[in-house]
Amino acid sequence: MDQRPHRPLLRGEEAGNAAHRKVRARAEHVIGRMKNYKSLGDCRQRSDGLHHAVQAVALMHNLALVS
Repeated sequence: MDQRPHRPLLRGEEAGNAAHRKVRARAEHVIGRMKNYKSLGDCRQRSDGLHHAVQAVALMHNLALVS
């Protein structure tokens, strides 16, 4: 990636950065919410245990948003 310190952004970079900020903020917010569930703290990072726990927490979070 070309470094451009103290120069204006190229055309399209501003919109790309704005979209990236929104996605990143949403992802970090979700991860922060997932940390509230004790099940994630109890998981070990071996095998698929963490993967399944994250899926379950995401499903519960989505269900809570719908209801």
